[in-house]
Amino acid sequence: MDVAVIGMGLIGGSLLQALAVRGHRVVGFDADPATRATARTAAARAATGARWQVAGTVRDAIVGAEVIVLAVPLPALPAVLPELAGHSALITDVTSVKGPVRDLARDLAFVGGHPMAGKETSGFAAADPALFDGCAWVLCLEPGHTDVADWLTLAALFTSLGARVVPATAEDHDRAVAAVSHVPHLLAAALTTAVADDPLAAALAAGSFRDGTRVAATRPELIAAMCGGNAAAVGPALDAVAEMLDDLRAALDAPDPVAALRPLLAPASAARAAWPPVPGERAELPVRVDVLLRLGRVGGWITSVDPGRRTVFAIRPESDRNSS
Repeated sequence: MDVAVIGMGLIGGSLLQALAVRGHRVVGFDADPATRATARTAAARAATGARWQVAGTVRDAIVGAEVIVLAVPLPALPAVLPELAGHSALITDVTSVKGPVRDLARDLAFVGGHPMAGKETSGFAAADPALFDGCAWVLCLEPGHTDVADWLTLAALFTSLGARVVPATAEDHDRAVAAVSHVPHLLAAALTTAVADDPLAAALAAGSFRDGTRVAATRPELIAAMCGGNAAAVGPALDAVAEMLDDLRAALDAPDPVAALRPLLAPASAARAAWPPVPGERAELPVRVDVLLRLGRVGGWITSVDPGRRTVFAIRPESDRNSS
């Protein structure tokens, strides 16, 4: 397949390499000349048969492309999308917010996507062709709007990279990632800032601080773009966390803070111990929008697409199988 990747940071660069390794013809572009130069040098050093090309403009990159992947930050999309006008390729993206991108791309052959494979490091130098092995890759499926054939084309492509494709609407995606990705970035920033001027605390910090603050090292403009771009969902999710923190703070002032904290902490301990959900058996499902969306809502994913595009092979959580 001929694929153009616009934006060669961590996700775009990793995708460029992963596709090339699997024999696809891939052309990349990045607005930063230094990134383009680095990508060209890396391509020249790559094994024969696993190389990619780097174009000097968006227009040059998309010539002949069957699929165009937009791997630029949300604020950059309004400037990039007009460059695709009149092109017949199927377009997808990797942006961490889906509602605003859906609205921007309504007049295009577009399927929103989001691989949950980020790291605190960024840029082409951090790219890894194995980045998507086992990762959840959301592909948006909007009833009455998304072309199912286009959706299946991308599902087949991304599962071939080792990703677990999760069907979801843009609204469901944005609500879920607000809680599990965007708010954690804000909490990590708050925790890190709270001890930034305490050298003793920094010296004593160990595993819990490392794990709770890792994503605070993400470039601030990227955190601002994804949290600000999803503000409508991030606000309520942050409110829920703030309410829990208020309850914990009040428990510390109780006559017996140990006894007051225990029932507040028990549900979190049980929920974390049960994560990630235990996978169930592989199932073959019909290609129906309602069936696919239910699969995503119960925490399932697609592992491959039938070559005839009439069915998909999927995994449901064991808990859902037990309840059905």
